[in-house]
Amino acid sequence: MTKLSVNINKIATLRNARGGTLPDLVRVALDCERFGAEGITVHPRPDERHIRYRDVTELKTVLKTEFNIEGYPSKSFIDLVLSVKPAQVTLVPDPPDALTSNAGCDTIKNERFLTEVISEFRKNNIRTSVFIDADPGMIRNAVKTGTDRIELYTEKYARDYTADPESAIKLFREAAVVAGECGLGLNAGHDLNLENLHYFHQNIPGLLEVSIGHALICDALYYGLENTIQLYLRQLK
Repeated sequence: MTKLSVNINKIATLRNARGGTLPDLVRVALDCERFGAEGITVHPRPDERHIRYRDVTELKTVLKTEFNIEGYPSKSFIDLVLSVKPAQVTLVPDPPDALTSNAGCDTIKNERFLTEVISEFRKNNIRTSVFIDADPGMIRNAVKTGTDRIELYTEKYARDYTADPESAIKLFREAAVVAGECGLGLNAGHDLNLENLHYFHQNIPGLLEVSIGHALICDALYYGLENTIQLYLRQLK
């Protein structure tokens, strides 16, 4: 079974737009779990433009499914993760001012740094995942960092899917095979949606988890949150 982890950053963005407490981030997260989501993902940034650090701490005390914190491994982020101790931390290379993640980690250039960071997380029994392009060389070198999993950056697949699904999936299928050969667990995320998720799931061996936020929250505006989560879960069967 491939787990669905719902990224709730957009809920926090909406809350922060008015500076109040609506929508209630914790309630939405708990509702996502109640409606069938098997995990909750957050991506706190230093400027706290959506998820705030105190949100992360509060969520950890109430969530019953897997909690995944993703972000750039700055000192403040590392300290937060070590304090909260989520089920999983996903390391992304984007700088603090990036609008959204737009590239995978360079596991060759940053091997030493990633190894040091991941070692600290593993000492604290936190599963690690590295956000990475569908590049066999980068995937093979990720093994040297000690990471438990990689998360395939799927923006290119999503962009090319409508024009030619088979061509769009080819690189990612090959990357998944390499990850399996290397003994790495496999996650995926970025721009996966109701149109392209089922095909991706059908064609990617060993897919353990998808993290979906923007598209799922947009769909919830039309279909409702409970129905939307069920629609996404059906794509993973």
